[in-house]
Amino acid sequence: MTGYERIVAALKGEKPDKVPVMLHNFMMAAMEHNTTMEQYRNSPRLIAECFIDAIDRYKYDGILVDIDTVTLAGAVGVPVDFPVTDPARTHNGNLENLKDALSLKPPKVENYKYIQIWLEAVRILKDYYKSEIYIRGNCDQAPFSLASMMRGAQNWMIDLMMGPEEQINILLDYCTDACSQFVKLMAQTGCDMVSNGDSPAGPEMISADMYEKFAMPYEKKIVEVAHQAGLPYTLHICGNTDVIIEYMLSTGADAHELDYKTDVTRILNCFQNKATFIGNIDPSGVLALGSVDDVQKKTMELLSVWKNSNRFILNAGCAIPPDTPSENLKMMIDTARKFR
Repeated sequence: MTGYERIVAALKGEKPDKVPVMLHNFMMAAMEHNTTMEQYRNSPRLIAECFIDAIDRYKYDGILVDIDTVTLAGAVGVPVDFPVTDPARTHNGNLENLKDALSLKPPKVENYKYIQIWLEAVRILKDYYKSEIYIRGNCDQAPFSLASMMRGAQNWMIDLMMGPEEQINILLDYCTDACSQFVKLMAQTGCDMVSNGDSPAGPEMISADMYEKFAMPYEKKIVEVAHQAGLPYTLHICGNTDVIIEYMLSTGADAHELDYKTDVTRILNCFQNKATFIGNIDPSGVLALGSVDDVQKKTMELLSVWKNSNRFILNAGCAIPPDTPSENLKMMIDTARKFR
């Protein structure tokens, strides 16, 4: 099987010849290509070269094309800081008051430079690999997360507690429009899958009831946009998501990329044949800071839990740190390749 075929099999619940591997390794790929994040984010050709180099080095099956977690925020006017050696980031929102959401003009994310760079990088990679390697076009933040960036995290938490609820929903509708635009644009690149991250919607930030009310319905809308475009969809939430797994499944996402803090046996029992699990080796404590033996042990533990399920794709639980030892990443992948 090709890498593309392995991941398609896992999404369909069919048995692949080997455990499929899809890495969240954009920072590591850039560093190993001797490319700064400033150079990376400004060149679609360089982004593609970093991933092509990583595929040549590690022989994995699926590329998760990512740039940072604030591109959509920049596209809707949130001030963005662009460090030379780190991914872009935001510090403050662009809405001083929640009621400012009432006067927002409809977003046009295609006008933002870094959206176009991201899209072009995916086009290059899909044209290069065709049906050999699976290409996942990440689409940055889901609506709840984008709203958090527009208001600032602390202000957004207060908004959720104090309302008015009508204004909260207006902002979330605006963010859903922006996210939907990015997903539709990404679908036009020819990518094989789209995805979003919604980590501020996780239980480490808000209650399960708040997730059900303010995040899940809007995630579901984005899943529907992806499906209307004919593409499978992955949802990523960091932290321990034990208490919202059932809610996440109800979004209709085809796959869920979950953090190492979420119990893998609970994921298995909840998912059954309803969705594919992507994850969830600890990217920092194990991959970046652990020994080769630690990596092998943790990978074997994870693979053993999922050995009787076809709906599994190996990855770290979140973005892999740039200074992760190459031998550790190779051990994770080699362990999966030899697992029977």
